[in-house]
Amino acid sequence: MEVYCTRPHCPRPQNYFADLDDITTLKTTQQKYCTTCGMPLLLDGRYVPVKLLGRGGFGAAFLARDRRIPGMRQCVVKQFQPAGNLTLNQLQQAQLMFEREAEVLAQLGNDHEQIPDLFAFFPVIVNGLQPGQQDQFFYLVQEYIDGQNLEEELVQQGKFSEQQVLEVLQEILKVLKFVHHRGIIHRDIKPSNIMRRRDGRLFLLDFGAVKQVTNVALGSAASSTGIYSMGFAPPEQMAGGQVFPSTDLYALAVTLITLLTNKEAVQLFDAYSNQWKWRMHVVQASPTQVTVNPRLADILDKMLLPAANQRFQSAQEVLDALNSQPAQAPTQLNSSSVTLPPQPPQGSSPVVPRRSPTQPAFSTVELLGGAAFSGFEGALIAIALLSLVKSTIVTFTVACVILGILIFAQTRRWIEKFDLLIIPTITFAIIFFLPFLRGGLNIQAVVILSVAAALVAISLTAIFRLIYKLLSLLL
Repeated sequence: MEVYCTRPHCPRPQNYFADLDDITTLKTTQQKYCTTCGMPLLLDGRYVPVKLLGRGGFGAAFLARDRRIPGMRQCVVKQFQPAGNLTLNQLQQAQLMFEREAEVLAQLGNDHEQIPDLFAFFPVIVNGLQPGQQDQFFYLVQEYIDGQNLEEELVQQGKFSEQQVLEVLQEILKVLKFVHHRGIIHRDIKPSNIMRRRDGRLFLLDFGAVKQVTNVALGSAASSTGIYSMGFAPPEQMAGGQVFPSTDLYALAVTLITLLTNKEAVQLFDAYSNQWKWRMHVVQASPTQVTVNPRLADILDKMLLPAANQRFQSAQEVLDALNSQPAQAPTQLNSSSVTLPPQPPQGSSPVVPRRSPTQPAFSTVELLGGAAFSGFEGALIAIALLSLVKSTIVTFTVACVILGILIFAQTRRWIEKFDLLIIPTITFAIIFFLPFLRGGLNIQAVVILSVAAALVAISLTAIFRLIYKLLSLLL
């Protein structure tokens, strides 16, 4: 039988003992030791690590078997190893903190079926690798959930549908409602910490970063300890300040938009505007179809607001917002059939209105590119029309109408990207091969006038955009 050594940095942690292949021998054998580093392998005399599941900054997790339970029940052994050279007093403080977390986990897991049960918590003191040195480790043993976490599912299946995300949201909100009512903030919600068991049941895992906001003896009861996952933590948690139920709701919303878009959290956050820009990543190729009900999108956006007091204040508030209008919308909705959601009932938190995902905001590059297209194409149209009708007024009127149609088409995204190059190229080719459309100008003059018109359009657009930004800040 293979037994895995739990000592960090053990050169050869895999050990094989032929006598342990016999179940009777395994249940009665005395302690076994790592053949490389001498670390005791049978933890607390009963838990047999067989496989490394993962390693992080605060320790590691191992798949293990409990040799004192009929059937050799599988479990997860988490090893907590305080970093650095700690004094005896610091080690005692760390042990108290882990024991307090273990007590919280025991209470939560025993009372809620979607949180793994806690089986044991114990320290292990062993001789260190250096002569005369001792190492101390803390172990937490909990229920093993056989399945895949949502991060693994995302890699395997790609983007989640709206219905799949809605299922995750509703199930985890129920867990958070229970957890928050116990005065606990999870503080590390992300796809890898939500596990789907083989029967489809969702579990919230990894309460190693759990924060008990009441009855905490050491330090401030509401301050954060700096444990979080980059991209998923809200501003108050990253700043080391107070954490709230809305802190977990923020991380849950980030989790959901990463599932919807199959993009990393850092790719969805615009640091320049300090806003989440995720909606454009769930819009289909057709501008008349979206993959997320606007009501659900607005709820996620409110969960993602930077200020903690502007978000939903509890999991129940989010559930109420979801239930205020049927959220079982089809995965794809035709924009012509989308109606405005009803106002939330009196006393509930309003949902912050957002731009409809059917028309994502134009970036600065898109605006200036559209201006260049309008100026260049408008000049070509004016030159051709003036050559045909010989009337300045008629030419100006017709050119303005055509240009207005083109601009409107851009605002509706009927014309975008490569269209902005193809259309003026075709127009220029027509004028190039039909000299009578040049109005007596040579081709170089046509190019110069058209480019000049494009530059003027870019300049005017940039000026108006700057004025708009300044007025927005002032008003």
